[in-house]
Amino acid sequence: MLSLTEEEFERLVVDELDLLPDDMVDGLDNVVFVTEARPDDGSLDLLGLYDGVAITDRGQYGFGELPDRIILYREPLIHVSADVDELKYQIHVTLVHEIAHFYGIDDEQLHELGWG
Repeated sequence: MLSLTEEEFERLVVDELDLLPDDMVDGLDNVVFVTEARPDDGSLDLLGLYDGVAITDRGQYGFGELPDRIILYREPLIHVSADVDELKYQIHVTLVHEIAHFYGIDDEQLHELGWG
């Protein structure tokens, strides 16, 4: 099993985020990216989470709103990865998946697009 410090994992996340296309990330408004060890339930099943209101569901949304969060879970992502290259791939897919939720794309649509 891979062994990475929290800082090493965060660096991989930042690197993969930097590799995403500009048109995917330029529209992210009031969103922060964070890493956590595991989901609240302690499971290894969830790789990431979009915690917020999708752009398609926003009504009155403006100044003073807390930022939406995209969370990547370090231990589950490491758990499903055999090596660093696979971990980078899993981080990339998870980022795309959670960013898609920000844009209002649900899991069914993501599966149809091959990102599920």
